[in-house]
Amino acid sequence: MKYESQGIAKMYFIAAIALFVGQILFGVTMGLQYVMGDFLFPEIPFNAARMVHTNLLIVWLLFGFMGSAYFLVPEEAERELYAPWLAKLMFWIFLVAGGLTILGYLLVPYARLAELTMNDLLPTMGREFLEQPTITKIGIVIVALAFVFNIGMTVLTGRKTVINLVLLTGLVGLAVFFLFSFYNPDNLVLDKYFWWFVVHLWVEGVWELIMASLLAYVLIKVTGVDREVIEKWLYIIIAMALISGLVGMGHHFFWIGAPAYWQWLGSVFSALEPIPFFMMTLFAFSVVNKRRRDHPNKAAVLWALGTAVMAFLGAGVWGFLHTLAPINYYTHGTQITAAHGHMAFYGAYVMVVLTMISYSMPLMRGKKAANVTAQKLEIRSFWMMTLSMVAITLLLTAAGTMQVYLQRYSAEPLPFMIVQDKLAIFYWLREVAGLIFLSGLFLYIYSFFAKGKEVEFIAEQAE
Repeated sequence: MKYESQGIAKMYFIAAIALFVGQILFGVTMGLQYVMGDFLFPEIPFNAARMVHTNLLIVWLLFGFMGSAYFLVPEEAERELYAPWLAKLMFWIFLVAGGLTILGYLLVPYARLAELTMNDLLPTMGREFLEQPTITKIGIVIVALAFVFNIGMTVLTGRKTVINLVLLTGLVGLAVFFLFSFYNPDNLVLDKYFWWFVVHLWVEGVWELIMASLLAYVLIKVTGVDREVIEKWLYIIIAMALISGLVGMGHHFFWIGAPAYWQWLGSVFSALEPIPFFMMTLFAFSVVNKRRRDHPNKAAVLWALGTAVMAFLGAGVWGFLHTLAPINYYTHGTQITAAHGHMAFYGAYVMVVLTMISYSMPLMRGKKAANVTAQKLEIRSFWMMTLSMVAITLLLTAAGTMQVYLQRYSAEPLPFMIVQDKLAIFYWLREVAGLIFLSGLFLYIYSFFAKGKEVEFIAEQAE
């Protein structure tokens, strides 16, 4: 670690991991409620558990992105963070606001929560992933603007590299597109149309820029490959991601009442979306094969390669499986959608944040060497989490395929709840996989405290 202000990332990463544990605990709870409908009812009804599960996912990833930026940017810009005090202040504001919102979901009926937070003055609540009270959304905007200002001033007054400029572009896009969450038209078609301006343009647009820049940074550090080589790859990947992702948003407009031309635009450009993820996989393996150093932090290298592979499978392959309009006609809103969502979020965003934590946390803790025992435990946790997520995805894909046939495609379609009963075996197995994932996450956390033989780090300054 070259700059003192990089240490601010540590508090963001600790909060991110704590919230990640909460997210998975609620995911396991929901998985059990699928097969035991009255589990924890009425204390934690399914709708509240789902809100907490999805909102914690978004919040902890944002903490992870912020921590990653605060660690990466000072080193790339070759100067201390512009306003370390602002980064610390925004951390506490975001953590308190997020915590109070989650408690609100769990302790107050949602309609009453809307009344208490004066949602009637500026109605924004009630939409999936954007359930946050208006006052929380305003808080998110304040935190995001302060964050972008802090990172932007650090970049603009320091060395400008492709990595920190691509990262800054992604972070600005993240802040700008969230503003659409305040537009909540009465017309349901318009509502869904602009809702995707937040949800899609985040996860299939600007977040991909953030992921690519973080991955490029770690690969430079752990391989020693020339920066110019990695930057060329980065340009190509982000160009393809933006071209395919922006117009590919049309695959969400197929059945909401939007014009029919979106079926062609959405299908064609969505079919191109796996290409940048495949390029990212080639890029990661090519760079590691050309490495000029054998970095002792094997776990960080594994997380980096795993990010590329799982992002391609989850966002690319599983996204393509049901993205064409004639197929999506039968599959939208089924467990196939859930299968794609789980592997895509894990592969593209969860894993890249864990990559950054794996690489940077030992440095922020003052370690001058890699703990061999901790490395082995972390690598084991990687395989536990990754393989269990593959299992979850395959089980949901099988459930979704059966659901499509029984409920939508067969000559005599069955009612929804009858079909859900027939899928119970897949849900039970998914619950087992979820518990293994949770165990892997606990092992990941434990690895940071393990004692053992140490191997010195190679000079981090070399590029």
